[in-house]
Amino acid sequence: MNASHYLLSFVTLYFMKKTMHHKTGMLPKRIILVRHGESHGNLDTTAYTTTPDHRIDLTAEGLSQARLAGSHLRSVIASSASNWKVYFYVSPYARTRSTLREIGRSFSKKRVIGVREECRIREQDFGNFQERERMEVIKEQRQRFGRFYYRFPQGESAADVFDRVSSFLESLWRDIDMNRLNHDPSNDLNLIIVSHGLASRVFLMKWFKWTVAQFELLNNPGNCECRVMQLGSGGEYSLAVHHTDEELIKWGLSSDMIADQKWRAHACKGAWNDQCSWYLDGFFDDLADSEDDDNNNDDDNFDKDETNSLSIHSRYT
Repeated sequence: MNASHYLLSFVTLYFMKKTMHHKTGMLPKRIILVRHGESHGNLDTTAYTTTPDHRIDLTAEGLSQARLAGSHLRSVIASSASNWKVYFYVSPYARTRSTLREIGRSFSKKRVIGVREECRIREQDFGNFQERERMEVIKEQRQRFGRFYYRFPQGESAADVFDRVSSFLESLWRDIDMNRLNHDPSNDLNLIIVSHGLASRVFLMKWFKWTVAQFELLNNPGNCECRVMQLGSGGEYSLAVHHTDEELIKWGLSSDMIADQKWRAHACKGAWNDQCSWYLDGFFDDLADSEDDDNNNDDDNFDKDETNSLSIHSRYT
């Protein structure tokens, strides 16, 4: 290789590193999912029989929970840096808008670079006005059918919510990649998504590639409970950077899921966790460790097939 080729390789590598640094610098340090505070529907389910779900607002306790959540979020975000900003996404429902308003009391204008109402992170649609006795029967059916696939009459399944949350995630990444959030890379960016219990669970399911069976293990977040996905040292997001094992167990994560979160806390961006059982072992039986093993298995299978053929031939001649 001559000098010009060396120079070209060096320049190419330099700009690749600069681009990678730029992209990493644009990534949010945290993506935080927050469930709304206690609503009148949480307190009394008969509220759904006369009031549309999207209009049900917070109780006095829910307002208090939201204010405390704002204080907690600020302390989490400000604990590791002085230069930080927040950007909010919020479900259009009354209870999430009210939760955001109370959370916002803990942040000044100079810290908030934007907010967007996002319909795709709204609550699961359980149908229109919800008669109490009928909903009890329907929810019992859902338990037998499976929470992820059961579609409420005139409403949605969790699978339907997964589809729209997946679409939101694609838009979220475009916002980050194209810097539609007007983020200065010298500041830590924190995205706060104020949404609902099921929407938060399917968001995590999509992000971490959890299976339907793993989704069924998850518990709903409490009112104003937070799930902090934080950027690890290698560029992957993980719940284990901020949260303890005890919290992850409480949320319903299995031991394999928790081990994967711990791996992500230090994994390099784009790395493959071959120690995570559900990535391969949950879908295949006895995959060969190497192509040599695979070829040997093919030879063994060929020998077995030849023996079987001879046996069949001798049986009928």
